[in-house]
Amino acid sequence: MVLQLVESGVLREENPLDSSKEFNELLEACRRGDLRRTQELISAGVNLNGKDKFDYTPLILASLCGHYELVELLLESGALAERDTFQGERCIYNALNNKIRNLLLRYDYSKSTDPLQPWAAHIASLFSRKTPKTSDITLMEGAETFELHKFILSARSPYFENKLREAPDTALWKLPVSKPVESFRIVLRYLYLGDIPREIVDHRSNHTEEEVLRGIDKIGRQLEIPKLWETILSEYDRRLVRQRHQDEVNRAHQQIDDFFKQKVIGCKIIVDTQQVSEVKWLHDNSLFADCLLRADVQGGGGTNQGEERGSNATARPTATSDDRKSHLYPVHKAMLIRSPYFNTMFSGAFMEAQESQHLRIIKVDCPPGVLEIILRFLYTEQVECPLELGLDLLYASDMLFLDKLKNKAAVLISSLGSGNDNVLVDRTHGGDAAGVEMEPINVYDVIHAAWELRVQRLETFAARYLAYRLEDYIDEKEFAELIQESATRVKDRQETDTIELLDDIRYYLGERFRLRFEDAGLDEMLDEGGEMDASIVTASQETSSPTTLVGTGVRTLDGALAEDEFASDAINYEVLVQKIDMMLETLDLDA
Repeated sequence: MVLQLVESGVLREENPLDSSKEFNELLEACRRGDLRRTQELISAGVNLNGKDKFDYTPLILASLCGHYELVELLLESGALAERDTFQGERCIYNALNNKIRNLLLRYDYSKSTDPLQPWAAHIASLFSRKTPKTSDITLMEGAETFELHKFILSARSPYFENKLREAPDTALWKLPVSKPVESFRIVLRYLYLGDIPREIVDHRSNHTEEEVLRGIDKIGRQLEIPKLWETILSEYDRRLVRQRHQDEVNRAHQQIDDFFKQKVIGCKIIVDTQQVSEVKWLHDNSLFADCLLRADVQGGGGTNQGEERGSNATARPTATSDDRKSHLYPVHKAMLIRSPYFNTMFSGAFMEAQESQHLRIIKVDCPPGVLEIILRFLYTEQVECPLELGLDLLYASDMLFLDKLKNKAAVLISSLGSGNDNVLVDRTHGGDAAGVEMEPINVYDVIHAAWELRVQRLETFAARYLAYRLEDYIDEKEFAELIQESATRVKDRQETDTIELLDDIRYYLGERFRLRFEDAGLDEMLDEGGEMDASIVTASQETSSPTTLVGTGVRTLDGALAEDEFASDAINYEVLVQKIDMMLETLDLDA
């Protein structure tokens, strides 16, 4: 039956064959464990759930090759891990280790197949949510009322969009009594992405199932919801119902995204910071906004923007010039409460939760660009953040208790330094090297953010980054201060205590050189403790005499010439280890 539905085109294949160049690049990145390239391909829209001619999906390859962080990234981005399918079972049972296997098992269907599931669940919850109050229109039929949201009705239904455009201040809408209230309830639940109940008619209803279905058909046509009837007639086939619900979620997501771009981002205003208190925005506005979020920026020009702003907001001009600008965004509490920070603010006795003549202006301590990323995430679940805003996004999402967004910011930063050839180039180093592209981020800022916000992923990334470029940092005063700070993070530190950051740097330093030697079949140059074989070092030093290899050797960190790259690496490793020991002696630390 399922095969027939797939072949007829009614039911989609969940793991279609994909032979595109981009998909093959994704498979290769998953084999290598390349987080950076995988992140880039995900952002480019490559299908995560395709398969190659051998029935391998990206998730199967990543789990089979043991790349835990990459498996986590794929799952969070919508990769399938349903255990009752062939591909799902193959992925779980072929996982390289139990850590990955347990991660796969923790992801149920809704999490693994639908990255929009949390967003859709929030939209559905608004249909019956009472606290905090975010509704701004009441639909009434007899004794039954529905507390709803104008911006959702306007975005989801062309009929409501036209009606509310003509009368944006409408607060009460009486429904016609000619149609059963059960029909209205099901249609409205559908608009809010709720599940269609199996029992269309309650046993206490005064209407028959035929009357309710006829009412649903008429209301659906009037509200211009073309796919509603198909959902009703899905015959409760599990995959077909799920597929059609997913199609509707995707459709709703696009509608809300369009609304967000046009009415929130498109209608922001930019004013001098000293004029913010003079901005007045009416409650009954054509954007259906119920508060304004403010983010300040230093410097830059800008003029007031927004196609709708003329009738809703006013700001008195002034002759005073000030470089400081404030960006104001008309937003909806119904979407802001996805953040526990705003949910608490609007639920309690805070000033922002109280009624006022005009929309309240709420300041968020982050740059406007970061606030726009946060708002897009709250409205659409989508995240597109340039690297230079990564740390700002990390701090802002921590402040707003948006753990998922905070994790995405950490992934953005750490994935750019995931591979040996992709180590992030720091803006404070390598500036003189020809052809080196500087990345707008500082590893010292990263490690301090990791400590302050307790982000283990970034601690690991920073330690690995420092180890792979230790020669650029080991002689810096700021690096020594960083090690000193790491030592003081241990409360009541004893002489026998280690320094966590330095332990990690030593580990990745050993990994860095071991990988080079393993690639050349010279892994015996490192002993079991990660130290360089003394005889190798001595021999290398003896053969690297400047008197015998002038102009033909490889320059080492201590200025000598080595016979080749491998001899140079042996010396460089020892030089770096000695510099670490000298630094610790200078700092009077025992590690």
